[in-house]
Amino acid sequence: MRVAVAILHDEERAADAVQEAFATAVRRRRRFRGDGALEAWVWRIVVNSARGAAARELPKGLPGEWSDEQPSAVADIRAAVVRLPERQRLALFLRYYADLDYDAIAAALGISVGTVGATLNTARANLRGLLEEVPS
Repeated sequence: MRVAVAILHDEERAADAVQEAFATAVRRRRRFRGDGALEAWVWRIVVNSARGAAARELPKGLPGEWSDEQPSAVADIRAAVVRLPERQRLALFLRYYADLDYDAIAAALGISVGTVGATLNTARANLRGLLEEVPS
């Protein structure tokens, strides 16, 4: 659900995308070849479903709208993550929240394992730069 929210910036649309993704996974279960992890195959379906929903509709909310109740540092980090390109945001989420390995992330995003490493490296560097810009 969180990866769909990260893509769509709307919980209702994200829930619809996740539901559609799991329905798709069930319908296409015989197409799973077993070349990689089942988990990565399902993640890829969720990512593609959310991307498809994003392409079909304009988002309702603006990225970066966060609660004022959150501590300042958390809000700063979230705001910086929102400013990253989509692939960097997704790679960070899949690595550090979903705890997927590089092979599973590559399968979920449809990129090579080497590209996963480069994307995560670039994302971390970009986050450092964005967080250094934040006034104390």
